[in-house]
Amino acid sequence: MSLSEIVALARERGLNGVAICDHDRVLDEVPEFDDFLVIPATEVSTERGHLLGLFVREPIETRKFSESVTAIHAQGGLAVIAHPFEHSTDANRLDDVMSRLDGVEIWNSRADRKNKSANAMARELAQKWKKPVTAGSDAHVPEEVGGGVTVLEADELSLSAVKAALLRGAKQVEGRRGRAMCVARSQKTKREKTNAGVKRRVNGMLFTVKCALQDFTTREDGWHVMDR
Repeated sequence: MSLSEIVALARERGLNGVAICDHDRVLDEVPEFDDFLVIPATEVSTERGHLLGLFVREPIETRKFSESVTAIHAQGGLAVIAHPFEHSTDANRLDDVMSRLDGVEIWNSRADRKNKSANAMARELAQKWKKPVTAGSDAHVPEEVGGGVTVLEADELSLSAVKAALLRGAKQVEGRRGRAMCVARSQKTKREKTNAGVKRRVNGMLFTVKCALQDFTTREDGWHVMDR
């Protein structure tokens, strides 16, 4: 999706702003609007999982967790752990690094697909360490934009005011679980971009069938609201 498409979709869905967290990349330019805020950000792939760097404009070159936190803070950014339990059920796995983090993503629209308790565990982690919270759409396709919403009380619609509001703590986070087929579609796009071989394409087709069956057999559970 292009940035202009993301902004248009977010506006249509009633959002006042969006954080663009591409994997290991940052925006070349950050557009400015009177009534909509684009937050420059990135999602860093580290050995401890994905780490959001909010309010950063320069790439984070390292892939080491501790060094990434330092690099984010050096830019005046906020280091937020993303979907910390999507691939793990170890509730204590991040205890040694939590003191350095600025927040926890407690709602991720994709995380519960692999670990049904992922978001609930993330919320418990934030409460345990008294950390600010965020929500993430983790949008890879248009349908997913707006699937995770962080509700803030900011003094104005500016980067500095929203950053301060995040540190004070979100009023609540909201969201809906994305369809499994959205994951299948984004994986298909990735395979096409990387010219995947026959084995990966066949596995991708099987994964698509699995996702379709999952959506068919899973009851839509609506819109979730999580108080901090």
